[in-house]
Amino acid sequence: MVIVSSMEQIKLTQTVQKGGCAAKVAASELKKILGSVVFPKNHKEVLVDGSTMDDAGVYSIHSELALVQTLDFFTPIVDSPYKFGQIAAANALSDVYAMGGEPKTAMAILAFPLSQLSNEIISAVLQGASDKIAEAQACLVGGHSIDDETLKFGLSVTGYVHPEKIWTNAKALVGDDLILIKPIGTGAATAALKRQIATENEIDDVIRSMSQLNSILDLLSNEQQRAIHAATDLTGFGLAGHAVQMAKASRVCMHIEFPQIPLFQKTLQYLSEGLITKAHRTNKEYTESELDISKLSSLEALVIFDPQTSGGLFLSVDPLQTKDVLRKLQTRFEYARVIGSVVEKKEKSLVFI
Repeated sequence: MVIVSSMEQIKLTQTVQKGGCAAKVAASELKKILGSVVFPKNHKEVLVDGSTMDDAGVYSIHSELALVQTLDFFTPIVDSPYKFGQIAAANALSDVYAMGGEPKTAMAILAFPLSQLSNEIISAVLQGASDKIAEAQACLVGGHSIDDETLKFGLSVTGYVHPEKIWTNAKALVGDDLILIKPIGTGAATAALKRQIATENEIDDVIRSMSQLNSILDLLSNEQQRAIHAATDLTGFGLAGHAVQMAKASRVCMHIEFPQIPLFQKTLQYLSEGLITKAHRTNKEYTESELDISKLSSLEALVIFDPQTSGGLFLSVDPLQTKDVLRKLQTRFEYARVIGSVVEKKEKSLVFI
């Protein structure tokens, strides 16, 4: 086997079957698998576990400190090794931000085909991740690597949060406004890249979004932070999947106005051209019993099933604070929008209006 040594000669997306969060195990299959496992009884210090499919676990240390712990890794979603490292790191760090926490340490998870790709490629992946971790003011403290047939990379991340300031996906309140801080369409755009219909330059807006940290605490006052009643980040299960999980965990219904959902410039074009992934189908299967999409066209429905990689935070916010919170968020996330509201529990968890 010839080792590819030049980063200009290799397109990482052509070395894998699936890329990014679209490679996640389908939510319905994951639910079946987990349902057959007997897990150890939680300690009393466990404040958030996996029972509501939240973004991270939270473990209390004392009355003013809890640890946020998460792990995320995937196969290449872009061709550039450095950009892949940045996106993988931003995606993993996002789970801590989604819990209202601040990342502190990260450990790298690496599988790498030594017989096929050169050391300079993985060095670039690690450099991209390292630079993103530094931007998050966290520390890379180690990791683990194996020789594998397919490149995979990600991070295990530990963060801090005050036990009384935890955001979960289970506390959305009736009357809240729903804010999404990044556009949707990474699944379609990266499908175009993998099929070599688009170049990285042509989806630069998508790559920049996936690389952007979902850090928002420094933008908000303590009062505005408390106004965020629930949060999650959009990843492989798409807007439909993650919104349904939040609605069910919170025992509410969510109304979403499709025209208000921010999209990347070419999201609808790529989807209309059939640039979809297996995850579009599995996300539909996972959520369809909980959805009312009768007012959406077939193309619009593909948007809500589009698997996101390093997508934006999805926030349930006290309506009295929405205007001020949104104004602060838009100083860093220009496409942040109010896309819906929380209403009382109905037959369906998610209704598009």
